[in-house]
Amino acid sequence: MERTQLGLLAALAATIPVSIFAAEVALALGAAVFAVRLLRREIRLAPTPLDAPLLAYAVWTLMSASFATDPAAAHEDAKELLLFLLFYLAVSTLTCGRAREGVISALFMGGVALATLVVLQYHALGYDSLNRRPGGFLGHYMSSSGVLMGVVVAAASRLALGRLERPRLSNTWLVGALVTGVAAVAALGVVAPGAGVLPTRLFVAGLAAAGAAVALSDRASVRAAAALLPWVAVPLGAWALVVSQTRNAWIGVVAGLGLVAVVRTPRLLWGLAAVLAALLLVRPTAVSSRLTVSDASTVDRYYMWQAGVDMVLDKPVFGQGPGMILAVYPQYRWPEAPNPTTPHLHNNALQIAATRGLPGLAFFTWWVLVALATALAEARRAKVESSAGWPAVAALGGLVAFLVAGLFEYNLGDSEVLMLALLLTSLPFARRRERAGGGV
Repeated sequence: MERTQLGLLAALAATIPVSIFAAEVALALGAAVFAVRLLRREIRLAPTPLDAPLLAYAVWTLMSASFATDPAAAHEDAKELLLFLLFYLAVSTLTCGRAREGVISALFMGGVALATLVVLQYHALGYDSLNRRPGGFLGHYMSSSGVLMGVVVAAASRLALGRLERPRLSNTWLVGALVTGVAAVAALGVVAPGAGVLPTRLFVAGLAAAGAAVALSDRASVRAAAALLPWVAVPLGAWALVVSQTRNAWIGVVAGLGLVAVVRTPRLLWGLAAVLAALLLVRPTAVSSRLTVSDASTVDRYYMWQAGVDMVLDKPVFGQGPGMILAVYPQYRWPEAPNPTTPHLHNNALQIAATRGLPGLAFFTWWVLVALATALAEARRAKVESSAGWPAVAALGGLVAFLVAGLFEYNLGDSEVLMLALLLTSLPFARRRERAGGGV
C-alpha cells in the first residue's frame, strides 16, 4: 500500500498540468489509501506547524459561508478546502529522497506536455492573439500559465541545486514520447475536432500511468530519462509562458527564478537579467503587445480592487462568503469599471478578505508565513548540506512565484494552481520529517 500511495501521488503530480479531473481522482484514491494505512496503524498522523493556521482558516471559511447571502452556494464553493488533504498525503508519501525525485519528475512530465501543447497552439493552431490565447490542456490561459510558472521554477531549482547528469541522446525517449503524444493529440483535434476528446483522455490516462511508473521504477535507464526532463521543462515552459501573454505569470516566474538564483549564487541574477533584457530588445509580438498599463484589463483590475475594498469595509468580519463575488459585485461596482461583472477580484489577499473577512485573511497569512519560514529554513540547510535538498528551494521559489503573481490574479482560486502550490509546500515538511526519522 505504500507503493500504491506513492504511485497515486505521482499520477496526481503528472496530471495537475493536463486534467484537474484526473488529478482530483488521483487525490481521492490516494487519500483513501492514506486513510486505510492510518486505520491499520501502518503510519501515524503527526502534527505539522501548518495544522493550526489551516484549521483556523477552514473553520472561518465555513463560518463565512454560513453568514453569506446564499449559504448553500457558499458552502458548495468552500468544498475546495478538501484539496488541502493533498498537503498531508504528500508529506506522508515524500519522506525519502527517491520518492521526492520521482514525484517531481512526474510533475515535470506533465509540465513538458502542457508547455508543448501551448507552444503548438500559439505557433501552429492560431492561438496567437489576446482574444484567443493558448490554454493548453487546461483550457484557460490563466490556469495554464499559473501551472507553468510553478513547473519552470521547480525545474530551475532542480538544475541549479540538484545533482546533474550529462544529457545523452539515449535518454531522450521519455521526452520524445511526451512531445509525440501531445503532437498527435493536437493533430487529431485539428483533423477531427469532434473526435479529439477520446485521444486526449487516453493521453491523460497514459500520462498518469507513466508518471506512476517513473516514480516507482528502480531502473537506471528510467531515472536517467527522467533527469532530462528539467532541461526541457525550463526553456520550453519559459517560452510557453511568454506566448501565453499572461503578465502576472511573467512577474511571478521572474520573482521565483530570482530567488532560486540568490540561493544558488547571486551571480546568476546577471544571467536572468540578460535574458529579460534580450526579450525587451527583441520584443516578440507576445511581449510587446502586453507592455502597457493602460489596457482595459488593467483598468478593470483597478476598479474591481476599489470595489473589493468596499466589500471588506461593508463586511469586515465574515466577508461576503466564499464564491459570492459574482453575485454581489454589481452592488459594489464602480461606474467607471469596464466590465459589469467579475467572478473574482484578481488578487489573492483582497479576494480572501472580501469573501472571508479580515480574520480569514489573517489566518491565511499565518499559514503562508509558516510555510515560507519552513521552506526558507530547509533551503538554507539544503545549500550547505547536499544537492538532495533542492526540493526545499523549489518550494520556496514556487511559493514566492505564486504569491507575487497573486498580487494581480486570484491564482489560488484555480484548483490546478492550488494543488501544485500544496504539493510544493509539502516538500520541505517531508524533508524535515525524513531528517527527524519519523513518519506521518
